[in-house]
Amino acid sequence: MDAEAWNERYEQKELLWSREPNQFVAEVTAGLPPGRAADLACGEGRNAVWLAERGWRVVGIDFSATALERGRVLARDAGVEVDFVEADLTSYDLEAGSLDLVIFSYLHLPAAAMSHLLAKAALWLSPGGLLLLIGHARRNIEEGIGGPQEPAVLYEPADVVSWLAGLRVERAENVFRQVESESGPRQAIDTLVTARRPAP
Repeated sequence: MDAEAWNERYEQKELLWSREPNQFVAEVTAGLPPGRAADLACGEGRNAVWLAERGWRVVGIDFSATALERGRVLARDAGVEVDFVEADLTSYDLEAGSLDLVIFSYLHLPAAAMSHLLAKAALWLSPGGLLLLIGHARRNIEEGIGGPQEPAVLYEPADVVSWLAGLRVERAENVFRQVESESGPRQAIDTLVTARRPAP
């Protein structure tokens, strides 16, 4: 989907996602000392705002102007500052070594584009900085519920690990998330990977 299609999707509801952070983003980052973070494909800013409430200096990047405006409202309501930037991540860049945390939260691109973006993000990390990726697993199509139904934009833990040259992988696994459906609770299957830039 392009930016205009996402704008239309966001305009269909007051909030497309919840105000609360993704459960895995909260789990992984809750104990980290605050620093400088980037939330890539931040959508309506729920993760970025949550981090800012905990003292992080956050830039949230997305190509949907509608989503970013929602994020600015969430930040204002929470009494925090987030630097929301409208940009296409495939061509966007940040300063090398400038970030302590980079979050990929349900960003789905073809493998070549994901590999390229992860390689750039690895360079943005300071020594000891953490990269966190959470997204829909490829096996979710057959075994889970929701998410994109195109295998070409989905990934398993081993795929992500293969794109992370230069980082030390700490976790690489499938995780499960309860989703309410018309037939009752179901489990969605996600891919979770965390990796650090080694300190000198």
